[in-house]
Amino acid sequence: MAFVTPSVLFDNHGRPLEYVRLAVTDRCNLRCFYCMPAEGIEYLPKNELLSYEEMERTVAILAGLGVRKVRLTGGEPFVRRDLIPFIGRLSEISGIDDISLTTNGVLTAPHVPELARIGVKAVNLSLDTLDRNRFHRITRRDELPKVLDTFYALLAAGIQVKINAVVMDGQNTQDLVPLTELTRELPVEVRFIEEMPFNGGSHAAVELPWNYRRIREHLEQHFPGLTPVPTKPGATATDYTIPGHLGRVGIIAAYSRTFCGTCNRIRITAEGGLKTCLYDQGVLDVRALLRGGASDTEVQEALANAFRYRAANGFEAEQKRPLHQLSFESMSTIGG
Repeated sequence: MAFVTPSVLFDNHGRPLEYVRLAVTDRCNLRCFYCMPAEGIEYLPKNELLSYEEMERTVAILAGLGVRKVRLTGGEPFVRRDLIPFIGRLSEISGIDDISLTTNGVLTAPHVPELARIGVKAVNLSLDTLDRNRFHRITRRDELPKVLDTFYALLAAGIQVKINAVVMDGQNTQDLVPLTELTRELPVEVRFIEEMPFNGGSHAAVELPWNYRRIREHLEQHFPGLTPVPTKPGATATDYTIPGHLGRVGIIAAYSRTFCGTCNRIRITAEGGLKTCLYDQGVLDVRALLRGGASDTEVQEALANAFRYRAANGFEAEQKRPLHQLSFESMSTIGG
């Protein structure tokens, strides 16, 4: 069963739950084909999204259960108005000592000074290619220059930057080497992610041509000194150093799901659904509790109860999905 100590909450497999990924919106200003169809998805009405006040309350409740890290995701977080003041308020919640965010970078550059002032520790920048034509083809938008402006602004501000690149057969595998070359002179981590089936129905999930093994082998061919470094509990990426490189590279086996055994994260979707695994169908309607008059204690108890039945890994979570939910939703709706 899930159990609580004064400092941390554990799931039914003994894994600490210290990290929440909080989606502030399901909207996005890009249309990456691996995330959603070209016409986009049907966005939620505003009143069905959690308000900032509801999100702050949820984070405060989770902090009382031992959650220490919050990563803001979307959709694209910066398409929601007043995001910066909201981040500032989150930073003042007792117990929260690490706030980061994931962004596509299109709208982010003007806000970088404020992010640094507030104390945002790290930004994950979604960037699948450094080639402008391929970027346009993958995202269906010609926005690469703005993303690169954000990249260099973050580095200049001293904010830790991790580039997230989804590796897609026939689309951007030629970018693995150029992206890795960024780590030669810059203190950046470039993380290559296995493609996942969360595409909103734009294409069916198939056998993965570029899994984590093939990605690693490809990098080893071009960077013979590729050396693994110890993996911290809860980390999704296996990290590697390269002789002479200031930064490092990582590989995330998001589809192979090799890191589930130490997973320490949960997700709150933009509409207030709790996901204890990326691959589950949602296990608790937090919004209904908040709007139904539940006390903070009652919400805490409901969360703890949900963690009593957490899947051991992503494969078990996928197997438990109802038959009518076997077509996966868009990543934009479940928190990046």
